Amino acid sequence: MRNILLINLFLGLLIFISMVYISFISFIEKENRAGFISILLSFILSAPFVSVSLISFPYRDIFSVVLLILSILVVLILFLPINIYKDKKYYIPEKKLDERNVMFSRNELEKGTERFNNYYEDKPEFEKLDDKFREKAGLLSKDSLYYDPVSFSAAKANFDVIEYFRKAVDGKSSENKIEVNPQRITNFIKKWAKRNGAVSFGVTELKKYHLYSHKGRGDLYAKEITNNHPYAIAFTVEMSEDLMRCAPKGSVIMESSQQYLNSGVIAVQIASFIREMGYSARAHIDGNYELICPLVARDAGLGEIGRMGLLITPKLGSRVRIAVVTTDIPLIIDKKKQDNSVIDFCTICKKCADVCPSRSISFDDRKFINGALRWQICQETCFTYWCTIGTDCGKCMASCPYSHPNNLMHNFIRWGISNSMIFRRFALKMDDLFYGRIPKVAEMPKWIEH
Repeated sequence: MRNILLINLFLGLLIFISMVYISFISFIEKENRAGFISILLSFILSAPFVSVSLISFPYRDIFSVVLLILSILVVLILFLPINIYKDKKYYIPEKKLDERNVMFSRNELEKGTERFNNYYEDKPEFEKLDDKFREKAGLLSKDSLYYDPVSFSAAKANFDVIEYFRKAVDGKSSENKIEVNPQRITNFIKKWAKRNGAVSFGVTELKKYHLYSHKGRGDLYAKEITNNHPYAIAFTVEMSEDLMRCAPKGSVIMESSQQYLNSGVIAVQIASFIREMGYSARAHIDGNYELICPLVARDAGLGEIGRMGLLITPKLGSRVRIAVVTTDIPLIIDKKKQDNSVIDFCTICKKCADVCPSRSISFDDRKFINGALRWQICQETCFTYWCTIGTDCGKCMASCPYSHPNNLMHNFIRWGISNSMIFRRFALKMDDLFYGRIPKVAEMPKWIEH
């Protein structure tokens, strides 16, 4: 019996230290609510174990045994890999999407032009919807709701630089083709990309459904897209949690544009390197895509596409930006890591839908759209809200339980979420308790203030 009492004492101290650690990390992350709740729970949860070990009372032995058995059962229930999935099939779209129907493309249409008239003659159902966002102040406008001179100017500067890189996505390959070992060249590109700022990297076979059917932006508008590259390299860069937790304020578009730029630089570098080696390569970056980056990234094993329509990565959630390079240089393809736990968690969570100011994210289960079982946001209402506030919002991204910082505490929770359907439901309740069902919007860092 003495051993059982010592085990309970050890468990009590372990729980206390763990909760104090969680509190410490939470305060560092400026999550004061989570910090104070952790301190409170450190005493509440450890008290029964410490008390039964140090205080003598009637039926103490029985209570200590029951407490230990209950503790073991709780751990087993939470951490045993129990998973029941409704549908584990891997769906792919039946038809290519037309980039001309994407909101960024429709935003570039100018009234009175031939391109504008032709588009709405062909798609009259979109004209009234698009009139709504055109009535608003617009992205990065001084008249928008969250106008901030410093962060908006920084974002504009980022987009100005991205404009230069859009012209460098493609080019002529060297006539001196160098024979390569697929494994070694894949490893080189991966390590180089990560040294330059990529946080995850994968290679997949380029599929037809990855590609848009027609260009929707720039001088090649309406041009049918043909890309015969056999390989697609996808990688992600991290968006700062400190800046994203201020969503939907100006720091969000400042950071998203910065990571569009950073990912674009890496993609253009990789494509240029491959062409110098004598092979064909094209970078796909903000404003000059031929394909749908999240689909490529999913097939390259970088994550799953969640309720908000964004790629959910294992360590950063949706708090990433993606770029892609297509090429014919021989590469080693990464195995697709289908993670049904993400779909299950997104099905029960719905936090992004709750926080969405424009109600653009569905609360419903996945539906078949273009042959694929998926969620689809309402891009018209989402973009109209962007044009109202002047930023690209990001509240869904900031509130997602997967998007917490990449550290030991949160990675342990992410592991539990991927491991057990019971833990997923427990983790969701705890996320609501610690951070709120509607998380508080943080103030922008003082160094951004004007």
